[in-house]
Order: sequence, then structure tokens, then C-alpha cells
Amino acid sequence: MDQETRTPLTRRRVLGGTAAALAPAIAGCSGGGTDDQPEPTSLAGAGSCDQCGMVIDRQPGPVGQTYYRDHEPEGHDPPAQFCSTVCTYRYQFAATDRGWTPQVTYLTDYTTVDYTVRQADGGRVISAHPDADTFGAAETLRVVASTDVEGAMGPALVPFGDDADASSFAAEYGGEVIDATDISRELVARG
Repeated sequence: MDQETRTPLTRRRVLGGTAAALAPAIAGCSGGGTDDQPEPTSLAGAGSCDQCGMVIDRQPGPVGQTYYRDHEPEGHDPPAQFCSTVCTYRYQFAATDRGWTPQVTYLTDYTTVDYTVRQADGGRVISAHPDADTFGAAETLRVVASTDVEGAMGPALVPFGDDADASSFAAEYGGEVIDATDISRELVARG
């Protein structure tokens, strides 16, 4: 079979909508009590990744964006935008080293989308979903790391808003499920 397709259950849409509705409230509670949390934006047609320079909407896999307190990405208005979760974390680690403080990071939430995993160039790649309504705040997501599914920068860190969905993905494609906020430099460097 040349292509594998995974169609999410109807409950994914219900859970995704619930997570999207609750994310601002949760982010406000954990982000210092601010009610002016910036919303995610669409990265379709957004241009190049602030970490690696690749065109974002030409790449497979999860994408990310980060708003920083008192800092902006070079060359465009916030948020900083990324072609992959790997680039999101690499940029964030470097920005933190420069003294930047993230206000909120959004990653593609695969619980909320109808995604596909297909064979391409000798490996499996997961579909991209750059629209604004496909993002979840990182503090609400679980990530499947060390999977055999690839995104723009090789092995993808695949985020889910529902722990059961993350566990199901890991059971099918390998990897370990961890909180998105627990992604380490070492894990990102492992690729």
C-alpha cells in the first residue's frame, strides 16, 4: 500500500472545539493572569520559517508560532513563525538564552484536524495544517516524540490536545508521549 490514511473519529472535533474554547482560560490562569493573550494566526502563505528559512506552507508536518513579551521576530510582525515543531523549540531555546520571554507558543493540535500519514521518499510524513483554528497552546498539549513519522525537519514532534489521541498515535507509529512544555534541548537535538 503506497499511502496510509488516518481519519480521526468524530469525538476529535468535539474535543478539539472544547480544547480551543478552554485554551485561553487555561493560558490566562497559567500565564500570569493576563486577559490579552494573543490569538494564533494562520501560517498559510505566511512566508519563511524564522529558524531555518524554509517556506512554511510548502512543508509537511506540524508547525508552530510564538509570541514573545517585549520582543518581535526580525522582518515581520509577531508572532515568530515556524515550519516545524523542531524549529519552534530550537528558536525558543535560543531566544530564551538571549533573555526573551515567551508569552504563548501555539503548535498544530492534531486532535482537531483530519490528518494523513503517507509514504514519501522512503519514509512516512504527516500532513500539515497551518490554519489559525488548528493551533493549541503548548501548555495544553501532549507531544509524541521519537516517532518514525517525519515533518519538515525530519522526525516530527507531533502535538495532540487529547492524551488518548497522543497515546494512540504513539502505539501506531512509535515514540513517547510527553507534555509539550517538557520538550528539552537534548530531545530536539536528537532529531
